Amino acid sequence: MKILYIMYQILLIFLLSVFINTSVLGKGNLATQTTKLELEMKGDLSFNPKEFNLETGKYYKWIIKSDGIEEMMIQAPDIFRNVWVSQIVINDIEIHGSNLIYGIEFDDEGEVAIFLVPIRPGKFEYYVKGYKERGMVGTFNVE
Repeated sequence: MKILYIMYQILLIFLLSVFINTSVLGKGNLATQTTKLELEMKGDLSFNPKEFNLETGKYYKWIIKSDGIEEMMIQAPDIFRNVWVSQIVINDIEIHGSNLIYGIEFDDEGEVAIFLVPIRPGKFEYYVKGYKERGMVGTFNVE
C-alpha cells in the first residue's frame, strides 16, 4: 500500500511539473514576431502619432523618423527605464546592450529603429526636448 502511495505522489509531481513547464513557455521566436511602431517628427512641429498601445512581453520595433528641417532630440526616459532594449539600428549599424538611453538627437533627416520589449505596465511619455509645451509629446500605454 505504501508503494502505491509513493507511486501516486511521483505521478502527481510529474504531471504538475509538465503542466507548469508547458504553461510558461512562449510560442515561437519572440524576435521574429516584431510589431512596428512608427513615429514621425517634422520641422513644422507635427508629431504623429501621439499614442502607442503596447503589451508587456511583446517585441516592438519603434521607428523614429525626422525630416531634418529642425534639430530635434526625442526623449522617453520613463519608457527606457521600463523596457528591455535588444538593439538600436542607425543606417544599418546595430548597437547592442544599450539600455541606458537618454535621448536620440536628429541633426539632419534620418531614421532610427529601437527594438524593445516592455517589462512593466504603465503610461510613459515620449517628447521632443524643448518642444513638449508646443505639442510634441505622446504616450506609451503599456498593459
